[in-house]
Amino acid sequence: MGIAVNGVDITDAEIGAELAHHGAAANPLQQAVHEVVLRRVLLDEADRLGIVAGDSTDDERIETLFACEVQVPEVDEPACRRYYDAHRAAFTRGERVEARHILFQVTPAAPLELLRETATLILDALRQSPERFGELARRYSNCPSGAVEGSLGQLGRGDCVPEFEAVLFRLAPGELAGRLVETRFGLHIVQVLRRLDGTLLPFDAVHGHVADTLRRQAWQRALHQYLRLLAGRAKIEGVELEGASSPLVQ
Repeated sequence: MGIAVNGVDITDAEIGAELAHHGAAANPLQQAVHEVVLRRVLLDEADRLGIVAGDSTDDERIETLFACEVQVPEVDEPACRRYYDAHRAAFTRGERVEARHILFQVTPAAPLELLRETATLILDALRQSPERFGELARRYSNCPSGAVEGSLGQLGRGDCVPEFEAVLFRLAPGELAGRLVETRFGLHIVQVLRRLDGTLLPFDAVHGHVADTLRRQAWQRALHQYLRLLAGRAKIEGVELEGASSPLVQ
C-alpha cells in the first residue's frame, strides 16, 4: 500500500526531492517520508482555514498557519529566574578543574568487554589504594598523559567531550569517579585533584539570553503539540508518524 494523506497519494518524486535534505539523519528515507507527510498535513490545514496560495509559497503559507494557530505563552521574569537558578553552572565563567585519568582504548585486539573487566579491576584497586593512580596510569593508560601519571592539566567547560565533562565537573577535589566513564575514546577512570571556582554572571546580564531560551523551548513544545493534533485528525495511510521527529518541530 502506498502513502496517502487525506486521500491524496504521496508520490515517489516528492519523497525523492525531500530525501536530499536529510543525508545526515539516522534514517534519511524515514525522515524524508515523515517530512513530506507532515508538510501535506499542514498545507491541507492551511486550505481548510482559507490560507490560500496567491503569491505565497508553501513555506510562507505554513508560516502564516503557525502564526495564526500556534499559541505560545509569554515568558515572565519569575520563569526566567527559576531557569537561571536551576542552570547556574551554564552561567558561570572561568570554572576549571585539574584532573587526571586512565584511558582504556577500544581496539580490535582489546574488545570492549575485556577492557571493561580490566578497567573495573583497576578502579577497584584505586578505591583501596588511591595513591597508586600515577603508577597504574603509567602502566595501563592508552593516552599520552599516562607518561605524566595521567595528568590532563587544567580543564574548563567545553575542553573535553560532553560525557567526560559531565562527570568531571561533578567531582569534588580529590574525588575518584565511582564508575567508569565511557566516551568515544574508550573507558576512563577519572579523578579531580583541584577545583578553581568560576564567577557566576549576574541575572541581569543574562536575562535576555534566558528569555530567548525559554521562548524557544515554549515554541518547540507548542509546535510539537500542534503537529501531533493535526496528524491525529488527518487520515494518514501507509506510514506511522508516532514518535517521529521533524525539522518542523526542532
